[in-house]
Amino acid sequence: MAKYTIKRLLMAIITLLIVASITFALMNSIPGSPWLSEKTPSQATIDALNEKYGLDQPGIVQLGKYLGNLVQGDMGVSLKMQKNRPVTDIIREMFPLSAKIGFFAILWAIIVGIPLGCLAAYHRGKWVDSVLRVICTIGISMPSFVVASLLLSTFAGKNEALRVFPTIFDASLGFRTYVLPCFALGFYPMCYVARQTRSSMLDALGQDYIKTARAKGLKSGPIIFKHALRNALIPVITYLGPQIAFVFCGGFVVETVFSIPGLGRYFIQSIINRDYPLIMGTTIFLAAFIILMNFLVDVLYKVVDPRIQLEKGDN
Repeated sequence: MAKYTIKRLLMAIITLLIVASITFALMNSIPGSPWLSEKTPSQATIDALNEKYGLDQPGIVQLGKYLGNLVQGDMGVSLKMQKNRPVTDIIREMFPLSAKIGFFAILWAIIVGIPLGCLAAYHRGKWVDSVLRVICTIGISMPSFVVASLLLSTFAGKNEALRVFPTIFDASLGFRTYVLPCFALGFYPMCYVARQTRSSMLDALGQDYIKTARAKGLKSGPIIFKHALRNALIPVITYLGPQIAFVFCGGFVVETVFSIPGLGRYFIQSIINRDYPLIMGTTIFLAAFIILMNFLVDVLYKVVDPRIQLEKGDN
């Protein structure tokens, strides 16, 4: 396990360096400047700002300095969003709110999605299965901003009886302010988890060990939730790894729709404002989170199914 962890750590470092290099190249290939706005400063002022932040140097030199600082934990300072504030401080401040919303979104998606998938598999071909498949297909086909817009139009309409939940995020309102964004953010994962669980359960229920369990007289409940579900969860865990990282780091569109001051909304605004260090910092942070979740997924494979080997010689 130690050898496997070290190997994954080295691969993670290389991956992050590649992500940083590609992001830097794409970011600087787009024409424009952080200093261009409605009131564009003089050329002398732009030249002074470029010199101050090192943007007047060749791209390869800028990238080399950035990677050198990144290894030391320095992601630079924001150029426009929160001028001269360290990017690490911005991420540290914005991430907890995004993570909190993401946690509740993915939690309800798992709690609802897995049982629905099991229910659809158990009632395969019946009306329950058909209804659930239609709902899940619609959920997978609808982008999160469409779900968020539908929620806004429903709960911010003229009907006062439906104005139960606030449509603009306000932490002072307590749990009610989390309901709509968490539902919008978790609806797609819930539908996908349900479909993935149904497919995996159908495959598991057709295995010989399930037939043996039925022959021994076991009831349907223990067969589904104790025997079949354990093996059916492996594809679900595979999907949830990167999905949790994306959700925890902020639903970019959902946070914008509900005016949530989280990391996802800041990432969108940093792109609009060409805040290069903030774009780099949030992208690298998301990449690192995805790498971490993929590693945890590999470990969970071993927990769910001890027969899986993480490395050669693993018993």
